[in-house]
Amino acid sequence: MDPKLSGAMLRDMASMSVGVSPIAPGEPVKPVNGHATLAAGLVRNPGLPLDLDWVHEARFTNRSAAERRAATLPARRSVKKAWQAAWLLRAITCMDLTTLQGDDTPGNVRRLCAKARQPVRQEVLEQLGVGHVRITVGAVCVYHNLVSTAVEALAGSGIPVAAVSTGFPAGQTSFETRLAEIRASLAAGANEIDIVISRAHVLTGDYAALYDEVRAFRETCGDVHMKTIIATGELGTLRNVRAASLVCMLAGADFIKTSTGKEPTNATLTNSLIMVRAARDYFERTGWMVGFKPAGGIRTAKQALDWLALMKEELGDAWLRPNLFRIGASGLLTDIERQLWHTATGHYAAARHQPMP
Repeated sequence: MDPKLSGAMLRDMASMSVGVSPIAPGEPVKPVNGHATLAAGLVRNPGLPLDLDWVHEARFTNRSAAERRAATLPARRSVKKAWQAAWLLRAITCMDLTTLQGDDTPGNVRRLCAKARQPVRQEVLEQLGVGHVRITVGAVCVYHNLVSTAVEALAGSGIPVAAVSTGFPAGQTSFETRLAEIRASLAAGANEIDIVISRAHVLTGDYAALYDEVRAFRETCGDVHMKTIIATGELGTLRNVRAASLVCMLAGADFIKTSTGKEPTNATLTNSLIMVRAARDYFERTGWMVGFKPAGGIRTAKQALDWLALMKEELGDAWLRPNLFRIGASGLLTDIERQLWHTATGHYAAARHQPMP
């Protein structure tokens, strides 16, 4: 098999930010409720007043139906050979390369940033026929005390630095401290802020308190995009997952994110399905597009393909861009690079060829 991507795939890979998705060359952008979706130049979600009637509709969430739908994604979706390579290259561009360990050092962050600039070995890209296409990850995500290190390491690359703030991962520090963390990250040069909500507001049904909290975080972020982590594995029910997603979007979240990666249960296809359908409903009712980020537990190329399929089928091609879709992962890139190596050469690389992340 010739590993080089076809002309159609190559054209699509060269237009990561706009144009037709490489997942289905030539296919028109999927409309949502009659509205044509946009691939670039998005206006930020401004948020809306809290609509408790809409939020309380979450009680109609059907777990068994959601689980059946989620189970169809890995069971019937199969992408092979050059098409798989195109999908995986797209997954890399939507990846938040993450280093969130307690023993993180500036040196480790610099190594991660170097990998973010060149996530796939150049000789592999050459053999795939996309050597001239600039492929980078969607962002690098660090603790707020290492933001300045990442900003310096990524200078001139155009790769955003995302900071986890507001008492990550538990969100149990004081409200004033959480706001101060956002300000500190912004002062250090962060381009994106990943905040964590107070799970207790969801578990007790205090949606007004959750709305006020997220709204305050959004206002503190100013012009910097904000991803809101709802910690699906700690919310107990899919009803809570949907309700939290809606409240955060109404409060002005630019992204809704599944997890911190630190919970016992992180991103699952079932929880993700509930969240992306909430984003779809939000777009249908308001016209505002909100991004989605699964994080934690996505470690293999096959899993990444499942989440890409979820986004394509539930939200359409317009959401398959880093401005509306991210995958939070620390170990995923290594497996994707191994799969791309196999496509290019016919065999898997030795571990020494993929030492990061």
